[in-house]
Formats: sequence, structure tokens, C-alpha cells
Amino acid sequence: MPKMKTNSSAKKRFKLTGTGKIKRKHAYKSHILTKKETKRKRNLTHATLVSPADYNRVAKLLVIK
Repeated sequence: MPKMKTNSSAKKRFKLTGTGKIKRKHAYKSHILTKKETKRKRNLTHATLVSPADYNRVAKLLVIK
């Protein structure tokens, strides 16, 4: 059986932490920012972890066991 390929788009969007968790960026921070409050934009700046509900799906795209 051939090796599994990592999904190219997922490779660009997610990073693996040292402890094996998956980091992601927030959405809604690229355009139409004038109507959003400063606090909201600031909170969207920081990266967060992939939720436990989505972890297995993202891990499969990144070919993580």
C-alpha cells in the first residue's frame, strides 16, 4: 500500500505543537474589518487549538496517528 499523502491545504493552515496538539488561526480577520470592534479584531489575532470534535478529522488530513 502506498504512503498516505498530507493534504496540501491543511499543511498550510495547521501547525503541530510540541505536545501533539494542532494549532490553527482564527477566521474573519482578512477583510471588512471596519465594522468589527478593536477588541474582537485583537482576539482574532491570536492562534488557538483545534477543538476536540475536529481533531481526528484534521489529524487525518495531516496524516498524524
